[in-house]
Amino acid sequence: MPPRWNENRLTVKLGIDYPIIQGPLGGLSSQKLTAAVSNFGVLGSFGAHSLAPEAIKDVIAEIRSLTSKPFAMNLWVSMEDEGARTSDENAFNRSLAPLAAHIAALRAPRPTYKPYSPIRFEDQARVLLDEKVPVFSFIYGIPPQEILEECRAKHIITIGTATTPDEAAALQEAGVDAIVASGYEAGGHRGSFLKAAEDSLTGTFSLVPQIADMVNVPVIAAGGIADARGIIAALALGAEAVQMGTVFLACEESGASFLHRQALRGKKAGHTALTKGFTGRLARGIHNRLLEELNRKETEILPYPLQRRLVRNLAIPAEPAGRSDLLPLWAGQSANLSTCTDVSAFLISLVEQVSEIAGPIIQWSAARREKQILK
Repeated sequence: MPPRWNENRLTVKLGIDYPIIQGPLGGLSSQKLTAAVSNFGVLGSFGAHSLAPEAIKDVIAEIRSLTSKPFAMNLWVSMEDEGARTSDENAFNRSLAPLAAHIAALRAPRPTYKPYSPIRFEDQARVLLDEKVPVFSFIYGIPPQEILEECRAKHIITIGTATTPDEAAALQEAGVDAIVASGYEAGGHRGSFLKAAEDSLTGTFSLVPQIADMVNVPVIAAGGIADARGIIAALALGAEAVQMGTVFLACEESGASFLHRQALRGKKAGHTALTKGFTGRLARGIHNRLLEELNRKETEILPYPLQRRLVRNLAIPAEPAGRSDLLPLWAGQSANLSTCTDVSAFLISLVEQVSEIAGPIIQWSAARREKQILK
């Protein structure tokens, strides 16, 4: 019997019906979205990197109250950039300068400097291990070996993220169960960890076949995949699943604000750009006034996560004021293909469309992948 597009070793390992993973969406995750996606039979994810350990435990409990299906919790292995612990009040004030006039115009209080209080990845990971989450996904590096070994002992599936073939090789050597091949078309942060993000900008459909030919664990394509055509192309290139983020941000169930969802459905959503200005780390969002101003050469950017905390002082009052031009609007390059308003309706349509055209392409790709695995 020829292989079906929705069945492979990764779907079996994850316990899902379709090889689709909802991107973790960082601070725009919601328990409702994660559960709704998982309940459909694909893998819902929750980005927990900004949460304290106790808050992560509460999130896991709520997701479990909404679904009995597998889900992923996502963390960042690298939680801060060099200089975060030594950055002082003078640096804070210099970086505040381009935002201060906007904050004042919104009649919001001028932020004041506060010393950096770090959150440790190891403390966050401990919660995931103790709670025995079904899937532990991560970006910006590789967890310590003892964490990966405990995941294996507790049957927690691990998914690492690579932005280059070299990163994929390192992840496989560390023993992860699957690898996300994240192309630079993706919205949000570039999870590079062996070289600078600026030196790791490979497109999804160049990156996926390179990684698929290099590793023998399942590869998950991410970046710029927004519809059935993207899924078919990714599977044909050797991926065994796709990860889609921006399309789910547009759904009502996401944690994105009304203005953000509205922007994703607007005509300007197709114009995205990379910036360090939103958080201190390179990331992709819709090109707007805030992104343009923070990308100016003279603008001083604080190390991550200090810049992220600084920009929130503008984003929080900008939202109720209806100022989408002053919001970080995370989005991938295919944002203008986003049509999702309701998760279930979107996934039903997506699965139907893929099923209509998948047959011959998936048979060819599966046969090629089998040869690669046997090498």
